[in-house]
Parts: sequence; structure tokens; C-alpha cells
Amino acid sequence: MSPAEILNIYEEVKEPFFTHRRFKHRDLLPLIEASSLKKEVIGQSFEDQDIYKFRWGNGPVKILLWSQMHGNEATATMALFDLFHFFAKIKNEFTELLLNSLELHFIPMLNPDGAERFIRRTAQQIDMNRDALALACPESRLLKKMQDELKPAFSFNLHDQDVRWAAGQTENQASIAFLATAYNTTCEWNPNRTRAMQVICEMNDVLQSLIPGKVGRFSDEFEPRAFGDNIQKWGSSLILIESGGNGQNREKMELRKLNFLVILIALEAIAKQNYTDRKLEEYEAIPLNTKCLFDLLIKNVEYQGQAIDIGIYLNEKNNEDASSYTLESSVEDLGDLSTFFGIETFDGTGLTVQPLSDFSEILTKYQEQVGDTDRLAFEKKANFALTENGNLRYFVINGIIHTS
Repeated sequence: MSPAEILNIYEEVKEPFFTHRRFKHRDLLPLIEASSLKKEVIGQSFEDQDIYKFRWGNGPVKILLWSQMHGNEATATMALFDLFHFFAKIKNEFTELLLNSLELHFIPMLNPDGAERFIRRTAQQIDMNRDALALACPESRLLKKMQDELKPAFSFNLHDQDVRWAAGQTENQASIAFLATAYNTTCEWNPNRTRAMQVICEMNDVLQSLIPGKVGRFSDEFEPRAFGDNIQKWGSSLILIESGGNGQNREKMELRKLNFLVILIALEAIAKQNYTDRKLEEYEAIPLNTKCLFDLLIKNVEYQGQAIDIGIYLNEKNNEDASSYTLESSVEDLGDLSTFFGIETFDGTGLTVQPLSDFSEILTKYQEQVGDTDRLAFEKKANFALTENGNLRYFVINGIIHTS
């Protein structure tokens, strides 16, 4: 199937339950029960929640894919359930190729305790992706056991990354980032790592036709405690896929669809073994992930007699049961931010920063959101006014620009 054909069929196989990223382990149980794919409980989390593995395919090449090693990185989990529907519903030459060439194993939610709280770490407050050696977490021991028992030829480690990563030193968010993880401190290329790199090149080609300039390459600095680096060392070609930012859409439904697509592209390449002529130069041409974005970048405003830029973050804060969130702003930087970009950029030329307290009607109306910060301050909430010749033109409340 061509990428266009896969995308055309996506709405038919998309799991309709998912409309946001903050779902729980218990939300998946009806979906797991309803799936016709083979599945089994392979272990329990620290808080005794069952961890499931799905299996599909009868081929000789084993592949292991897992998502939500970090509990708040849920984009690929949704894509895996879309894939389960695809494998169950679609019968054609493409699925026959995959069925007879590959033996696929999926762990859709490896850290259900973290997902319950929508946090990165496990219930033990350990980062599982720094636990490949110590194996202090039962979830870590389970992933190591799956690697030891299955000995997969390829492994897919599926994550989310900060939306403020860019593809190179550009204004383009890295919507998807890849990495063929290093297996030693000198980041050498052996056949195992090379195969991962070559399959990534196949996926990148497809994405460049859909989201040109918005694919990044994660840093390959060796991390001796990480699962990705160790799995590469243990003998499985490890491919890291990170879902990043997509403009103002924080629920990442478009990136979910792109995960669905590129995983199928990768599986087809592995089944056909048509990736073997890809060169390292192609992989290295993917721009490095670069942390050079603010959620809001206000440029060229006057503050204390000087022209400055203001870089603002909008951070998600979970509600009490982590089923929803609010945004909390932070003034992350002030001054010359000419090497940075904004997911949203506002040209403040001709405007002057003033405290909100100079405009009592605004301060009164938004007092609950403003709290105790009514003026521009580093590492504080972004609350301030923007005036022109003393007249209020715009005001910023919790990092959001309003017109006067």
C-alpha cells in the first residue's frame, strides 16, 4: 500500500474512543477485551495493574513495539490501537505480506501507574528509561524479559517529546523525531545499528512529503542506563520514535495518525528488506532536534528603556485526578532572543511593557488568573500590559495575548 492508500483507510480503522491523551489503564480494558488479536497478560506494574502484550503475524522476523514507558507519553498508544484495528479488518496483499513475514509483539501501555497520574515516572518515582541496568521497577524487568525471550530483530521504542523541540535551528516544530540509538560511548555504527538507521530513512522519506522540514533527529549521545541504548547493544535494531509538537493542537491526533503511518511503512520495509541500500549520509541529513522554541515569543518590545524579546512557556498542569489539565505560563527568558523562534510569534515593535496594576479594570477582571504577579518578571507567570504612547493596546494574562 502506498502512503496515500494507508492514510485513506485510516478513518475506517481509527479507534474512536481516543479523543485526548489523558486516558487510564482502566479505559483500555474494554478495548483490549474487544480486540480479536491474540493478547495476554505478561506481568503486573508496581501497583498490580496488568500489563498486556498483543501478538499478530506468523513470519520469521520478530519485532517488539512498546509505548508509554513514560506514563505521560501516550500518542503512540493510540496509534497502536489503530493498528490493531487495521490488522483485524484489512485483508489485502499488504497485510498478507506483513502477516507472513513478521511476528509482531506490542505492549501498548508499559507504565500504567504513571499513566494513571499522567506523569513520566513509575509509581516508584523512577524513570524507567534510566532503569535498564538496575531493573528496580517490575515494568523494567518485564521489558528486559521480553527482550530476552523474544530476541526481536527490531525494537520500536515509542515516546513523546517536548513540543518546544525544533527540527534544526529553525522555526519548524519537530513533529516527529527519530533515533537509531548508540550502543557505546563512541557512537559507532555496527550492522545492528545501521539497520535501524536505514529503516528510519524509509520513514523519513514519507514524512518529508507530508510535513516537510518538521522531522528531527534525536541526539545519539550514549546513555548507559537507557533501554534504547542497551537494547541496541543487546542485539535488537532499536528505533526510537518521538512525537513532538503540532502547532497549538496539544492532543496530538494528527501525530497519532503519522505514527500509524510510519510504523506501517517501517514494517513493510523490514518485510521486503528494501531498506538495505540507504546511506548514513541520508540519516545524518535529518536535522538535529534543537531546543529553540517558545510557546509564545514576543519580539521588539520596550522594557525599562531597552528593546527586548520575551520568551514564554505554557506548561500543562494536571488536575487532581490527571484527567485534564490547565496551562500555567512562565516567563522563561528576556533579552536578545534572536536565535529563538515561537510556536506563536508576536511582533511588539512600538509597544512598551507596563504592569497590569496600571490598568485596574483589567486587573480586577482577571484577578483570579493573575494571582500575585501583575508585572513582567523572569520565571514568573506571564502577566503584563503592552501599551502604545501610554494607551493600552494588548495585555498578556497567563501567557495568552488579549487585544484591548
